[in-house]
Amino acid sequence: MKEEPAMDAWEQLRRYTPARIALGRSGISLPTAQQLAFQLAHAQARDAVHRALDMDATAAAIEALGMPTLRAHSAAADRASYLQRPDLGRQLDEGSTLALQSAGMCEAPDLCIVVADGLSALAIERHAAPFLAALLARLRQDAPAWRLTPAVLVRQARVAIGDGIGALLGAQLVLVLIGERPGLSSPDSLGLYLTWTPRRGRTDAERNCVSNVRPAGLDYPEAAARTAWLLRAARERGLTGVALKDESAPLPRLEMDRGEDFTLTRPA
Repeated sequence: MKEEPAMDAWEQLRRYTPARIALGRSGISLPTAQQLAFQLAHAQARDAVHRALDMDATAAAIEALGMPTLRAHSAAADRASYLQRPDLGRQLDEGSTLALQSAGMCEAPDLCIVVADGLSALAIERHAAPFLAALLARLRQDAPAWRLTPAVLVRQARVAIGDGIGALLGAQLVLVLIGERPGLSSPDSLGLYLTWTPRRGRTDAERNCVSNVRPAGLDYPEAAARTAWLLRAARERGLTGVALKDESAPLPRLEMDRGEDFTLTRPA
């Protein structure tokens, strides 16, 4: 009876990660299929960086959740300026500043949600509305109720643009949804950045981040649960950043199919 070949330990690991491991080789090079897959992933990452955000479709998807929207633009006039001048992506252009100043919030809002294209508009188009649906469902259960500004959709934006927007709208907290820098296995990863008492000049140490939000990463229900916990904790304690740790859930645990175990051994 012919014995089945033993499964290589690296092959087992590949079932649990999209990372490029155990690619094999052809002579001193990668196999053709793996080389072509790498080139495709690289092209998808580049396309994600240069893709323009579909503002109409994104606004319609968010407004369908019962959340009004406003539109804004950073001081980076186009994508080339945005990529070459990160500082311009952190501030609003003059027209957007004036428009938000005249938006006229009727009472001091608790939370301003900013939806920014960042380095992957694809992430916003795919994940912003589904994530917000999960988050808003959780926030509606809270007391006191959250007073929200309209969602502000921003083109050519960096994370820190939320500080100026939150300050203009008088919000206690700002939550920035932004397309993260694409990787070779994730061109559509959504990042979430939370800042207490936003104002120009806030540093990254004063924010909390929830990263890799997408069905193949941190799924919408779990990302919403963690973000809601951070929002509540920030409101109760009056802070965000390094002083606020995510205590919402234990670290995820890797589970093997059918309870299988494996070990990696060095070659003899």
